[in-house]
Amino acid sequence: GTCVRPVVVYGGVSTGHQIRDLEKGCNVLCGTPGRLLDVIGKGKVGLSKLRYLVLDEADRMLDMGFEPDMRRLVGSPGMPNKENRQTLMFSATYPEDIQRMAADFLKTDYIFLAVGVVGGACTDVEQTFIKVTKYSKRDQLLDLLKTTGTERTMVFVETKRQADFIATFLCQEKLPTTSIHGDREQREREQALKDFRSGKSPVLVATSVAARGLDIPDVQHVVNFDLPSNIDEYVHRIGRTGRCGNTGRAVSFFDPDVDGQLARSLITVLSKAQQGVPTWLEESAFNDHGNTSFNPPRRDFGATDSRKGRAFPDNSVVTQPNDPAVADDDEWE
Repeated sequence: GTCVRPVVVYGGVSTGHQIRDLEKGCNVLCGTPGRLLDVIGKGKVGLSKLRYLVLDEADRMLDMGFEPDMRRLVGSPGMPNKENRQTLMFSATYPEDIQRMAADFLKTDYIFLAVGVVGGACTDVEQTFIKVTKYSKRDQLLDLLKTTGTERTMVFVETKRQADFIATFLCQEKLPTTSIHGDREQREREQALKDFRSGKSPVLVATSVAARGLDIPDVQHVVNFDLPSNIDEYVHRIGRTGRCGNTGRAVSFFDPDVDGQLARSLITVLSKAQQGVPTWLEESAFNDHGNTSFNPPRRDFGATDSRKGRAFPDNSVVTQPNDPAVADDDEWE
């Protein structure tokens, strides 16, 4: 309904249709790093008139190994230099590697804006933990989903095989469920998401990798059937609910034999979100105190602007930098 013409390009599907769409011109081009580099390399996209460059979920792209592609993209022929374009970088966490990229990609006097606690859990998400054993998870999940009715629920598991297994189990129990993971073809993923959004399958079982970057509105519940190995991934997962001022609920199954190394980090997240900490979780953190694999949140969830060396736990803006970090030549490929 507007005069703005968007085009999207991404992998997993044929480039032919996307290129034909591109050749008609566009005002907004949205895409994944690899496919963007592909169409730029084929001369289908000119960058000389680019005014705005947006890097969304920068920390997720970094975790997925896209930093070389992002650097190649920013260094593409015709790309205006950082002082002659407006670059926006969005990230749920702000660790040192993201800050280094910010110094390389953004203007020298870029603004650092922290909304809430960067990397912390939203206070609109009610976090609940259920102590389980490996073999009790499935029945616990079934009991839980029987109480949610038709509300949209995302269930996170660690493996692709587990995603299919749990989805099949729930369907057999008369709970309409679909799943997405890395082995699914693009059309299968799109169909699964369509069924989830429409309510045909109100339960979506997903691996973390497959769910990254998805924007699904009105997700009422998130279930961590398997907890992730690091706290940042946990924060990202539960952030699928409780968006745009809505309340949400996140339920996590905690197996002390498997998840003990995450206990102290979870306590930190709960405390910062002003939510209660189960006594048994505190005991698990204490019992696992000698575990050297403890994975703490990155420097107060990364909410530190290295140019100032200050932490910003609340909404903050920084406009006067000191010396920005210099890009490491080894990272340009």
